[in-house]
Amino acid sequence: MTASTTPCWKRRLERFVALGFGLLVTVLAWAGSIQPKGAEVVPDERGWAVNAEFDVELGARLVDAVGKGVPLHFRFEVQIKRKRWYWIDEHLAGRVVNYRLSYQTLTRQYRLAVGSLYQNFDTLEAALTALGHIRRLHVADAGTLPQGESLAAAVRLSLDQNQLPKPLQIDALANDDWRVDARTLSWQFVPQPEPQ
Repeated sequence: MTASTTPCWKRRLERFVALGFGLLVTVLAWAGSIQPKGAEVVPDERGWAVNAEFDVELGARLVDAVGKGVPLHFRFEVQIKRKRWYWIDEHLAGRVVNYRLSYQTLTRQYRLAVGSLYQNFDTLEAALTALGHIRRLHVADAGTLPQGESLAAAVRLSLDQNQLPKPLQIDALANDDWRVDARTLSWQFVPQPEPQ
């Protein structure tokens, strides 16, 4: 008596394909992203400042790397331009701020640093929340932005892959797990004079 094994193998293949698809969806769900939630240009004591908020999610590979002591560098960029129909847009103001996120194994805390200034956090989520909240960052001196004229502003927070250790930079070229999708938020605004 002979028995056919084709239906058994067919079911196993279907289960394997379904499992592979499930894993792919899980990996894509764990891919990192930095989504802008909102931003504004506001007057400050020296001229103009920017407030911005981002939702920062790191992929599983980056979470693991920072937990093992690999520092991650982030770059916040803001640009303010005047649109011109007859030529390229005129750059009026801009600023770039570099952040460094690291894990301190002795204190078991995450450290978010800007230059020589830093703040410690007990959890990675708290550090990423602080990274995503930019408040009153001075971007332009008084008199730099023309009053009453429509201007274009754009902000972006991104992972700086060029600051990763060299072996990880090479791995990041071929592996999407090291990438973080970062979007630019652009909007129009009209600077208003400060009430006297």
